[in-house]
Amino acid sequence: MKTVHLINDVRSQVNTWQQAGLSIGFVPTMGNLHAGHMRLVDAAKQQCDKVVVSVFVNPTQFGPNEDFDTYPRTLSADQTLLVKHNADLLFAPSTNEMYPQDTYTWVEVEHLGDRLCGANRPGHFRGVTTVVSKLLHIVTPDYAFFGEKDFQQLAIIKRMAADQLFAARIIGVPTEREASGLALSSRNGYLNETEKNQALHIYQQLKQAQTAIAGGNRDYATLSKHATEQLTRAGFVVDYFAIVDAIDLSPATEGSTELRILTAARLGNTRLIDNISCTIVQN
Repeated sequence: MKTVHLINDVRSQVNTWQQAGLSIGFVPTMGNLHAGHMRLVDAAKQQCDKVVVSVFVNPTQFGPNEDFDTYPRTLSADQTLLVKHNADLLFAPSTNEMYPQDTYTWVEVEHLGDRLCGANRPGHFRGVTTVVSKLLHIVTPDYAFFGEKDFQQLAIIKRMAADQLFAARIIGVPTEREASGLALSSRNGYLNETEKNQALHIYQQLKQAQTAIAGGNRDYATLSKHATEQLTRAGFVVDYFAIVDAIDLSPATEGSTELRILTAARLGNTRLIDNISCTIVQN
């Protein structure tokens, strides 16, 4: 695997592959890689001839008092893991490489980005979509792979790519979990053992809501309220627990058939997110 730090080096290598008729898969990350990221890399490797992975801790998606300065940066370990999973190119740019001047141009997806996590992290998704747009322009992949753990982000990026006519097809990859059900996340490293056990309540409440809906309960507001109360009792500060239409992230209604149950909650200083799907079979 080759590691490069400059945009021109990425473009040169990708251009060589494309001229040879090879398909390009792309996995954008912020590093501190784990098995969840590797599931994305493996999915890209199965579908594409060459796989490019980026590692870039993007400053524009962090708000004031968030963890940009302390976000774990583990490039050497990331390289070792990517070699084991047969990635072909690692792009690890500096902040100056990605933002060489003051940014006047932003990419923002209206409506989808101002609810759920967007309501609690103003400007976050504008930073995400802007940097992903830059990366897609740099790498020009055939396919780009994103985890479903951040389902709102995936929905926003899909809409951005469609609206902006990107050639890349955006692929969602299911969440990788520990045997306990805890969704893998780089931020899990902030948790001590007690907090990690507490964190299991998130998946448990998602599953309970899913089971209730599968059993015929359509009182989504009450289900969300109950789950929020249970998480609060378990020691969380809950940003939201929501049951939404999976297409546009609007609150689920009687007519919704493809649902997503999502939550974001803080445990100490760590903000955790998770979600699961739920399909309503109409009679």
